[in-house]
Amino acid sequence: MNMKLQDIKTPAYVCQKSKLESNLNLLHYVAKESGAKVLCALKGFAFSPGMPLVSSILDGATCSGLIEAKYAKEHGFKEIHTYSPAFSDDDIDEVLAISHHVVFNSFAQWKRFATKAKNSSASIGLRVNPNVSASPTDMYNPCAKYSRLGITKQNFEFDFLDGIDGLHFHALCEESAWSLKIVLEAFEEQFGDILPHMKWVNFGGGHHITKSGYDVDLLILLIKNFSQKYGVEVYIEPGEAVGWECGFLIASVLDIVDNEQKTCIIDASAECHMPDTILMPYRPKMRGESQNGKFSYRFGGATCLAGDIVGAEAGDPIYSFDNPINIGDKVIFEDQIHYTIVKNTTFNGIKLPSLAMMDNDGKVTVCREFGYDDYAKRN
Repeated sequence: MNMKLQDIKTPAYVCQKSKLESNLNLLHYVAKESGAKVLCALKGFAFSPGMPLVSSILDGATCSGLIEAKYAKEHGFKEIHTYSPAFSDDDIDEVLAISHHVVFNSFAQWKRFATKAKNSSASIGLRVNPNVSASPTDMYNPCAKYSRLGITKQNFEFDFLDGIDGLHFHALCEESAWSLKIVLEAFEEQFGDILPHMKWVNFGGGHHITKSGYDVDLLILLIKNFSQKYGVEVYIEPGEAVGWECGFLIASVLDIVDNEQKTCIIDASAECHMPDTILMPYRPKMRGESQNGKFSYRFGGATCLAGDIVGAEAGDPIYSFDNPINIGDKVIFEDQIHYTIVKNTTFNGIKLPSLAMMDNDGKVTVCREFGYDDYAKRN
């Protein structure tokens, strides 16, 4: 069903096709110029209506286990790379059958499944922990103290590499090419001796390539120099960069209450629909907000959770506007396509937002809607 934005039934995630295409074209440029293969990290961006476009432009998908691997296969990704902190006996056979690359998190896992892995067609790798990271918070720091993610050099068993084709590290989160340079130096210092024996190296995700100001030329140079130095194929697996600033969450104001500060109660929820704003935390931008606006509001979900207030965890839940907001108005939270859909919940029976695509003429097509069955199946 095609409609204009003001007619859309809320809540809904709306992906702007032109902006998604722009992100993908830049990532394709990086792949072409650097020689690396660029994968979409489904943990950060798995928006079904946009997957045909993503899978047609990028080199593949990186998956966090069997379910995401099956999703990648369903959506036609050319390569499927699967990593999990621990694979189960129930999943490993299908993971190996579906995946082009499978990465183990420990030598215990590698030894446990080595026979099956060697008998499969998958290329096998190990995730390592370079103990150097550039992440804004420990919640997203794979190299934080006591991290369970990846093998440190002191725990690396150099005598058990028969059948291992590559190494994988992931140490960034919304970071620059300069941060990658620092991590690469630590990675080479610790594991450089075995790199000439590898076929590929995966630089992981967290590369904020599509953010304004990112040094794309430096990224390309780092990849080319590394690949030539060690004779390996390089992979990168951005997730957030795929969906960066290419969509929004639209909601309706159901009521406005006044308890020393006006709060708009909306049919979307920070807790259910914008969980990354709480975990990071960060304050999402709102379309039409004004720094010096005379009319100020907080925005809270229609859940019974007292803390379900947009931006509260970031310390700044007040939004100001030049004109007053009224019951029935629609409001838009910008950049809410990545790390939202993949994490949203039906807590409190709150309906999941619909998934919609906006074409270049501004027409919106609702591709998927949710309701009671989605709540009932999860409880």
